[in-house]
Amino acid sequence: MGYVFDFKDAKAYEQWYNNQRNRFEVDLENQLMLDMLKPVSGETVIDIGCGIGEKLQQFVDLGLQATGIDPSPYMLDITLKKLGDRVGLYRGFAEDLPFDDNSFNHAIFSTTLEFVDNPHKAIEEACRVAKDRVFIGVFNRYAIKGIQRRLRGMLTRSIYNHARFYGIWELKKAVRSILGQVPVSWRTVCQIPDPSGNFTQSLEQSKLIQRCPFGAYVGMVITLVPRFRTRPLALRYQPKHTTGALSG
Repeated sequence: MGYVFDFKDAKAYEQWYNNQRNRFEVDLENQLMLDMLKPVSGETVIDIGCGIGEKLQQFVDLGLQATGIDPSPYMLDITLKKLGDRVGLYRGFAEDLPFDDNSFNHAIFSTTLEFVDNPHKAIEEACRVAKDRVFIGVFNRYAIKGIQRRLRGMLTRSIYNHARFYGIWELKKAVRSILGQVPVSWRTVCQIPDPSGNFTQSLEQSKLIQRCPFGAYVGMVITLVPRFRTRPLALRYQPKHTTGALSG
């Protein structure tokens, strides 16, 4: 089941998101997701662990049919007030999605795998319900900010007490162990813990800089490749019985 955000967690996250000081970080993460996922208006997408719906808002604005699922009723309440009936909302867990195979063009996790019990099963489920691409956004355990968050979780009570941090190669290895040699690409943002100034912001948006493996937020895209399972079928064959003697 993993860690489910309670009422205090949901309100604290909403306050953090609405704080203008954090907007540049949020915008960088959202832009990275859209650049890598490349969704097209009219496509379908599911946000697994949708939280307060900030990623869903991005998809709705682009004309996608968006669905969100989250185990926290408090997070879903905030999303419902924000987006209403413009998205489909479900309460459930990443490891057991209540959708048929290939139900969506795309699936995304954004700071969701950190809080699930079985990340391998969650990735399997995302790849089952999506048919084109899966985006995974996680906290980078090797970034300066990632180290700060982990230390904060050790010293004070916060959601980081319950978070599992990832490295790029660790995450890539997990994906390949589940799906085999599928195409996988990654980039990172939030290289500098507290970006300020036009130069820093321009630096963060550089595609070259985003290839640095130490940004605080890792974005990874899996391009799904159809796989077919075959099984041998027994052929029913009955020889023809001939009558009479052979001539010649």
